[in-house]
Amino acid sequence: MEESLKIGEPAPDFSLPATTKDPLALSDYKGKKNMVIAFYGMDFTPG
Repeated sequence: MEESLKIGEPAPDFSLPATTKDPLALSDYKGKKNMVIAFYGMDFTPG
């Protein structure tokens, strides 16, 4: 079941590999910076 965030709700923590291949977690920035998260389907992929 998919759940959507409501405006103003904090995003759940997750981690992804950075361009350096090291893991980067959203929680690494909690309380330090404002974040804007954008997901692009097929961005930087061939085809």
